[in-house]
Parts: sequence; C-alpha cells; structure tokens
Amino acid sequence: MPQQALLVMDVQQVVTDRFAVDDYLPRLAGAVDAARAGGIPVIYVVVGFRPGYPEISPRNKTFAAVAGRAASLAGDGPTTRVHPGVAPAPGETVVTKRRVSAFAGSDLDVVLRAGGIDHLVLTGIATSGVVLSTLRQAADLDFELTVLSDACLDSDPEVHRVLTEKVFPKQAEVTTVDAWAAAL
Repeated sequence: MPQQALLVMDVQQVVTDRFAVDDYLPRLAGAVDAARAGGIPVIYVVVGFRPGYPEISPRNKTFAAVAGRAASLAGDGPTTRVHPGVAPAPGETVVTKRRVSAFAGSDLDVVLRAGGIDHLVLTGIATSGVVLSTLRQAADLDFELTVLSDACLDSDPEVHRVLTEKVFPKQAEVTTVDAWAAAL
C-alpha cells in the first residue's frame, strides 16, 4: 500500500494576506486534521530565502521583485511561518523551498524518500504556482499524486478550474477534502 503524505504548500501569512481565505483555511484545516487522524504525515512547504536574497537571480521574473518588497521572505520571521489556522504540530516537518516547485532548492525529496513516501496529496496557494509546479515535478519523479481541489486556491478562479478539471487529472487523482478524508 502506498505511503501518503499531505503537502501543505505556501500557506504563509504573507501569501494568505493576498487572498480571500475565510472559507479556504477551514477546509484546509479539515484536510490536515484528517491526515493526522489517519496517521498520514503532514509536511509543510514554505518559500523563504537567506537574508540578502543570494538565491534570487535578477533574471528570475517571479522572484526578483520579492527581494525589494517590504514584506520580507528572508530569514525565519513571521512571513515565512505557516498561517496559524493550519500551523504545524510539534514534530511535523517544515521544508523551505527557494523557487515555485516544492522540490526546487529544498530537501523535500530527501525527506519523502527517507520516510518511504510514494504518494503525495497536494494542497496550497496558488493552484497555478506551487501546486502546478510541484505536481509536474513529482510526476516526473514517479510519485503517485492526489490533488485536493478545494484545498488549493488561486487568484483566478477560471485558471483554478481549468487546472483542476482538465490539466491535473492527466497526472493525478483530483478530489475534494471531504471525499479524500472519507476514504482514509
């Protein structure tokens, strides 16, 4: 039987502040609670950088603007912490990534392989960012994949719909938090 892990990706205060998360966070918390109750590891992925942003190239269109923002993603401050509504429990793993994919610039693959995990359940903000990039890379790494469509969020509802209904099903099972939790 495949060993699952629930990935909670980019659900940091600095990210959630840019989205309407009133309905989203309770759904995501439900997925986290179901995973914990089912003995499934919950792994948190946050984006963060060293002070001075040495990891960010000026050629990287996505992250070059981050280095100049007032809300810093450098160091271990409040902006790099997971939103308190879904915060890690003591002992749960938090992985810091340096790019869009949860694998890029992180030790996520090492953590997963060491834990014997071969099935990833993906959640996070944004569907068109970390979820898409992580799904593509995880598929290439031969992980079995599930996407909890209502535990993913995007600033563009149509992009979210197209990804979860047309793109993701080619590489993953797409379901809801309730359906996934009921099957545990």
